[in-house]
Amino acid sequence: MIKRIARFCLTIVFLPAVVLAQPETPVEQWSGKTILFVGAHPDDDSRSHGTLSMLQDRGNDVHVLLMTLGNVGTKDPDLSMIELAEIRRGEEVAALAALGIPEENYINLGYDDGRLEYADREEAIERIVYQIRRLQPNVMMAFDPGQQELRWHKSDHRSASYLAADAARAAEWPLLYTGHLVNHGLEAHQIEEYLFYDTNDGNTGVDITGYVDRKVAAGTEYVSQWGPEGQYKYYPELTDEQLENARERIRNRVIHRDGQPVEVFRHHAGVPDAIGR
Repeated sequence: MIKRIARFCLTIVFLPAVVLAQPETPVEQWSGKTILFVGAHPDDDSRSHGTLSMLQDRGNDVHVLLMTLGNVGTKDPDLSMIELAEIRRGEEVAALAALGIPEENYINLGYDDGRLEYADREEAIERIVYQIRRLQPNVMMAFDPGQQELRWHKSDHRSASYLAADAARAAEWPLLYTGHLVNHGLEAHQIEEYLFYDTNDGNTGVDITGYVDRKVAAGTEYVSQWGPEGQYKYYPELTDEQLENARERIRNRVIHRDGQPVEVFRHHAGVPDAIGR
């Protein structure tokens, strides 16, 4: 009983340090880093668009890896999976262009939307590990796999969060997926820092002042997901009024703290073993 009380007291003492943890160097001052964003669908990066654009502008090398084609995200019976996949690729490339991120920095692993949890798990992890070792990122941005309590994510997001975390851990061990080293001349790599989005435990607000317009412009590219009838009907051409309504919706979703627009993340530094602790 005494030991349990002591552990509880230690938790209370150290909790503020965890909750209020911040990067030693503020994200707004990062430069010269390689950033790897990992998500499930074309548009999962939208909640981080201001941060991604700001990092790219500051001389960082930003790469976006998405795991599915987004080829099921419609209730429009007139669209095939191939047509929707092509549409959503075009939307994502256009959104990244609005942020200043080149198309060659976009990676899509090509899994089917809505079925990521049924994909071969080891194959998926190996493919992410390959990209980590190829790019040697200093920072990974990914769905938060959970810290204070187990998070519930919808299917593909849930899978992407754990695949990203497990791949980050595997990438540092040279005897895992040794073909990368032997056949491709790559090296094992340990990621130094993480920015987890879609989090309940945000400890870092990134000031995106000056990047809200780019965030809005990029967000309006995802027409197949938010058009006048949402996912029920795809309209390749929208009226000026419809576009303005979309811009206003995106702008109204921007979080403000102390009057400044921010995007919120859980920052973690150190070995990936401690990501969820």
